Amino acid sequence: MSEYDDSGHGDSWDGSGHDTGGHDDVIVAEYTDGSQVAVVDTNHDHYADLVAVDHDGDGHPEEVDADTDGDHRIDTAVYDYNEDGHPDEIAVDRNHDGRIDEIELDRNHDGRVDTIVTDDNYDGRPDHLIADTNFDGRPDLAAVDTDEDGRPDAVVSDSNHDGTPDTVYYGDSDSNPLAGGASPYATH
Repeated sequence: MSEYDDSGHGDSWDGSGHDTGGHDDVIVAEYTDGSQVAVVDTNHDHYADLVAVDHDGDGHPEEVDADTDGDHRIDTAVYDYNEDGHPDEIAVDRNHDGRIDEIELDRNHDGRVDTIVTDDNYDGRPDHLIADTNFDGRPDLAAVDTDEDGRPDAVVSDSNHDGTPDTVYYGDSDSNPLAGGASPYATH
């Protein structure tokens, strides 16, 4: 285990994130490599509601995980991969079933969301995708799965990026060029 400095209160948190000591609402652990982890109990129930991880010790967390509904499970995660202070990925479990239902991405790290993927019926498969593939601030690709079969029923794209959709596909999988090949839901 790494050495850390947490003002002597690190022993009050057990492995499940429960504050067994009952006296700290915020614990910050600083490791010898400079990284820091902050654990916060916002509702004073002795369970961690927010965990912020600063991997490089610069005072700005690159990962923040939160339990927003008090069920002791993470339902929101925010990541800043390039450490510029702006979220690059936000993942949310909107119905609190333990699975991510919405992801928002800033793939080029310009501070604007350029891809949104949602699972609106909570079946574990994406239902909607909106993407700005050339990062100009306008969506170039949209896909929707209306019959919830795991394949997009409508795909609209602006392949020349002029702001006007030039390709529209809808219907069965035979008429949808994305259904059998590359998934429009691929975010990375």
